[in-house]
Amino acid sequence: MAGTSVVEQAPEPPADADAPPEAVADRATQRWVVAATVVGAVWRIGVLISKWSQGLLFNDSLYYSFQAHSNAHGNWFRLVFTNGPGAEHPPLASLLMTPASMLPHAVFWQRATSTVLGIAVIPLLGLLGLRLGGRRVAILAACIAAVYPNLWMNDALVMSESTASLLMVVVLLCAWRLHQRFDRRSAMLLGAVIGLAVLARSELILLAPLFGFIGWRNHDHRKWIKRASLVLVSTGMVVLPWMVYNLTRFEQPVLLSTNDGGVLLGSNCDQTYSGAQIGGWLTGCFDGFVSLPGEDPSQLSRRERSAALHYISNHAGRVPLVVAARLLRTADLYGLPDLVRMDVADERARWASWSGIVCWWLLAPFALVGLWRSRRTVGWLLCPPLLAGVLTAALFYGAHRLRSPMEPVVVVCAAIGIVSCVGVGRSRAAA
Repeated sequence: MAGTSVVEQAPEPPADADAPPEAVADRATQRWVVAATVVGAVWRIGVLISKWSQGLLFNDSLYYSFQAHSNAHGNWFRLVFTNGPGAEHPPLASLLMTPASMLPHAVFWQRATSTVLGIAVIPLLGLLGLRLGGRRVAILAACIAAVYPNLWMNDALVMSESTASLLMVVVLLCAWRLHQRFDRRSAMLLGAVIGLAVLARSELILLAPLFGFIGWRNHDHRKWIKRASLVLVSTGMVVLPWMVYNLTRFEQPVLLSTNDGGVLLGSNCDQTYSGAQIGGWLTGCFDGFVSLPGEDPSQLSRRERSAALHYISNHAGRVPLVVAARLLRTADLYGLPDLVRMDVADERARWASWSGIVCWWLLAPFALVGLWRSRRTVGWLLCPPLLAGVLTAALFYGAHRLRSPMEPVVVVCAAIGIVSCVGVGRSRAAA
């Protein structure tokens, strides 16, 4: 038909069908996603400006900020307070904030860096929604991402959450590409991006073996093994330089960070095994545990890990209950006052934390519907981040901060679920 573009003729794939290999947004979809991005950017920039003169609290933001500042002055990856070798967290978030640390008012510009990364999540979630569920899902995913508190309240923090959320969306886009093409380049690209995600949050190493199952059922097993191996090898190649660097700096082997001992010790003590804070993480678990003279972070982490494992073995009967509490906390079904307390300690506004909980309650049922409706097509691509989040919570503790890499998945699943429910409702009304 003359005067009609190919884009206008292309039918929109339903939310419960596999997206076409070259899903294309029409102009209306693009305008909606851009509008959502602008709204989300204005809100996030407003939050950023409100923190212009706000200092850092005594939390992990001190580490990220100090390390970025040290990097900017040529003193690479140092530890706050002692200026010794630092690997309390993986390096990527600090590296991304290093250029901003060369500017006056460095903390503000570090916040601005995180804010820009958070804004970028919005259009990328729209693109992911387009690939997985079509144009309506793309628009809805971008709109939800623009206003979802569990995304934006991380974006002006000097931490790794915004970096991890952004990379999680990119990982999912690369996983979709591998699912569609199943070629070597796509496998290597997916592995490389997972490696970057690991350099932002060490627990995301779980994504590599989980995404390695792409193509297991639909392709020859020899070919699948080759692609899975490429994903794993590419992940390892990206992470390897940081691992080797750490092996030259510490007395004990350090693969990704020296924080594992502290995370385990802070989540395995009397206070986190019973009472209102069961399943959480507390600095009180460190009472009486101090660094020894001449001890480097790797040696301290080893002692912390040993003490935590000793406590776990002595309280094995409580472990199933504690793990259940951790998972319920992750799902915002238990320990809400303590979860908000932890958010406030990490510089999130109390009202934002509570609004995030309410929004989670609203989105989670639709996310489950979306995951179920797309289970036979692309839904399983969204499972690895969810499984990684569940495993992380079960092993360590339940908190919004640990759940942050899952939030983009919740957004796109909820968008699929809402579009699906609306479609079913219209079909019944038409009948």
